[in-house]
Amino acid sequence: MRARSLRVAQLRTHAALELPLDRDLTIVDGPNGAGKTNLLEAIVLAATGRSWRTRTDRELVRHGEDAGKAELRFADSVGTEHRVSLTVHRGSAERQHVLDGGRVELGAPRPLVVVFAPDRLALVQGSPQGRRAHVDQLIAALWPSRNAARVEYSRALSQRNALLHRPLSPAMDAWEAELARHAFALRDARRSAIEALSTGFHDLGVDLGITGKPTLAYRAADATESVEDLAQLLAERRDRDRERGFTTVGPHRDELLIRRDDRDLRAYGSQGEQRLAVLALLLTERALITEVRGHPPLALLDDVGSELDPGRRRRLVSEVCRYGQVVIATTSADELGPLGIPSAAQLVHVAAEPDAAVPTSLVEIEDA
Repeated sequence: MRARSLRVAQLRTHAALELPLDRDLTIVDGPNGAGKTNLLEAIVLAATGRSWRTRTDRELVRHGEDAGKAELRFADSVGTEHRVSLTVHRGSAERQHVLDGGRVELGAPRPLVVVFAPDRLALVQGSPQGRRAHVDQLIAALWPSRNAARVEYSRALSQRNALLHRPLSPAMDAWEAELARHAFALRDARRSAIEALSTGFHDLGVDLGITGKPTLAYRAADATESVEDLAQLLAERRDRDRERGFTTVGPHRDELLIRRDDRDLRAYGSQGEQRLAVLALLLTERALITEVRGHPPLALLDDVGSELDPGRRRRLVSEVCRYGQVVIATTSADELGPLGIPSAAQLVHVAAEPDAAVPTSLVEIEDA
């Protein structure tokens, strides 16, 4: 798939904008706070229906407006043109994620996107829930049909949690069997994804400068080895789970471990090492998606190079720009280093409008 253009209306600091995206490399530069990240976020909003920066839609709508919209035009693998958009509202939870005029369905063609941003450090520093969700999103990108295991597991988990508040429910055995079945399908998918990433993560981590041996591992929260074992454990835990009000075993308690020399980087790594680990993970995921799906995700880099030394910055930019489409946001195009800017690149300059009543971005587009 290939991105063609982005159209934005009343999102964050952008009142109205149409940005061509058909180049292999688009460089967005401008001072901090001008609205560069908001452009990258708009691409992600349209493509995925969610933001990596916030879960609150009203934060996305430009100040003083009732609704905002991001629309991405793209071509699929056979060249057919599509439009996908997200419209969000300030005063309600109503939102419309639309592909070619209809609601976006599971498995529908959409651009795949990988985001490299400073706040993605949450993949290492944040909660296990965030890491689990990240692995599940990767599974959906790699093997869309296997995403059904997560959907069905969540449904069965909600049913069991509800039944915990109804003692002696005759439906409990059936829902625990259903939960255990989908649990093992979900765990198998997650383990397959982590196994597929492991070698590339190690090699890229070392190449980017992580000292020692960087590794990934998937750790189940219980020691069950079969669907029957997990169903039995769920039955044994019913009374305890009723006291707590939720299910205490299963894949929703599992963990992705990101380590160096068998020590958890979350607890024992410096912020610099954690940042390199996130970059290595996301780069490896992009390469794996390209291998499995046959086309690379659109790569979005948001000011990730400014905290790296020049050598690592060159290595990062070189690896990301090696294939596929890339959009890089930076305070200065000069930060990309001596690699230079390819003649086919597009430069997008973003500045804050000085006399605007509310924060407003000005955008100027030029060829490199």
